[in-house]
Amino acid sequence: MAKETIVIPKYLQQRIAEGEHQTLDFKYAINDARKIAITLCAFANTDGGTLLIGVKDNGSIAGARLQEEEHMVQAAATMYCKPSIEYSTQGWKAGDRYVLEVMIPPSRVRPHQVEHVPDEWRAYVRRHDQNFQAPGVLMQYWKIHHTPMTERYFHTDKEKRLLEALSKQEGHTVNQLSKISELPRPIVTNLLARFMRWDLATMEFDQNIAKFRSKE
Repeated sequence: MAKETIVIPKYLQQRIAEGEHQTLDFKYAINDARKIAITLCAFANTDGGTLLIGVKDNGSIAGARLQEEEHMVQAAATMYCKPSIEYSTQGWKAGDRYVLEVMIPPSRVRPHQVEHVPDEWRAYVRRHDQNFQAPGVLMQYWKIHHTPMTERYFHTDKEKRLLEALSKQEGHTVNQLSKISELPRPIVTNLLARFMRWDLATMEFDQNIAKFRSKE
């Protein structure tokens, strides 16, 4: 349950003034637990973050129904996310209105996934003020990230071809890298995940498209 409601502090006023970004999101209200689960999942899978419920996109305070909103957050974190999302809450009073602060730490058990439709699960990540579906390379990276690092970069022909394709100044999608390197997409996906683990490649989003480049 949320801690006892107290007057909204100055620090939270300052956070609202920042506007939405990588680790901060506003929600006017929660009407669908599955939709809010996407934001919880994206924060947990990335850098963590804070969700302020009862705040409009422009930063004005609309007010939250604390008990109802917290019930929806609990459902989102436990029923629609796997594994469940860890979070803490705090209710704040702003005049005659309330704001529910939901704090999500970065997870150590990524990926968390959201039930998009019954029996179909998707992982999400946070970039700037948007949530994106996690690309296959990142899913593969998470799969191997927690295992002992026994594999090494051996300068095989396939690895060399992909590294050469990554050395281009602009970032490339998996499909583009597959075409440039003349390697099948599944091989490119697996190698990119390993390159990211070896700190040889980096991933960035161009709008909602994942692109990869060699790491400087």
